[in-house]
Amino acid sequence: MTEQPLLNEIKALIKSSGPMPVWRYMELCLMHPRHGYYVSRDPLGREGDFTTAPEVSQMFGELLGLWTASVWKQMGSPQFLRLIELGPGRGTMMADALRALRVLPPLYQALHIHMVEVNPVLRERQGATLSGLRNIAWHDNIDDVPEGPSIILANEYFDVLPIHQMIRHENGWHERVIEIDGNGKLQFGAASEPTPRFDVLLPPLVRAAPVGAVFEWRPDGEIMKVATRVRDQDGAALIIDYGHLRSDAGDTFQAIARHTFTDPLKAPGQADVTAHVDFQALARAAEDVGARVHGPVTQGDFLKRIGIDTRAAALMQKATPEVATDISIALNRLTDTGRSGMGSMFKVLGISEPRLTAIAGLSDLEQAGGN
Repeated sequence: MTEQPLLNEIKALIKSSGPMPVWRYMELCLMHPRHGYYVSRDPLGREGDFTTAPEVSQMFGELLGLWTASVWKQMGSPQFLRLIELGPGRGTMMADALRALRVLPPLYQALHIHMVEVNPVLRERQGATLSGLRNIAWHDNIDDVPEGPSIILANEYFDVLPIHQMIRHENGWHERVIEIDGNGKLQFGAASEPTPRFDVLLPPLVRAAPVGAVFEWRPDGEIMKVATRVRDQDGAALIIDYGHLRSDAGDTFQAIARHTFTDPLKAPGQADVTAHVDFQALARAAEDVGARVHGPVTQGDFLKRIGIDTRAAALMQKATPEVATDISIALNRLTDTGRSGMGSMFKVLGISEPRLTAIAGLSDLEQAGGN
């Protein structure tokens, strides 16, 4: 039987301190200093647990590079720009974006690259992918990135930030917790007392939720850092993640291992635990600090607006039949608008300083098509 040191530690904490809130459990699963999922391994690709859009096709990162160039021009083409990526994976997306940006020397020479990454294994992979680059630095969080005009890219970053789960009982909303059942296994439970006046803070759709409904929320701290930075220092952020456009009830807490869904309570620290992103909540928090919000739109719509079909056609024209087929498959995977396709499941949100009134792919189609 495989040793599970984090499971044993979590059980000991519950026995000594009582039931553990879901947010704390998720935090330990992902970020425990020794056994956390995101501090001990490379989870990406065919040999890992999941595949992100940049790993599907070079087109994804290249188009984000061209999107960056469009926003830089709208900012007035500053001679100095910090290009920041939150949770950069293996560095694939940044490498593809920079390759596209080399065709615009004034911007390419203005760039200072900042990678916000806590995983030492992935930092090493990023360094290898981006070897030879000048002006690149790594940071544990966005607070450590020096000031200056910035464009921030965040692909599948917010989904791993810990969530609070609340469950509705007859007498109000209770914090959902992790406890130990009679057989010594982890199970979901609820705090014994409701959270006072929690319903006052709820979105309208959730207030009418029935008994037993689950509502998830994340603290606004991270999105407010991003929004405040672009508001005060000039620039924009692009957030791409899977989630829902409107705040609503629903349990989306999940775990993925070896590209398959698994029980999130079964092997803490050995699977990726995530929850869907509430894009309405992100937009509301950004607007609350005075940033401008663009979108959200589906990933399929966004990529088509900024030219993925044209890019795919150009690549296929120069490719062998086998490679052309691979490009076509990747295009469909990234833009598929079926119920569970990446094109519809993933949403894209832009946040900018207030003077940027329109952004490629996220404003009206004419504006997006012209960039």
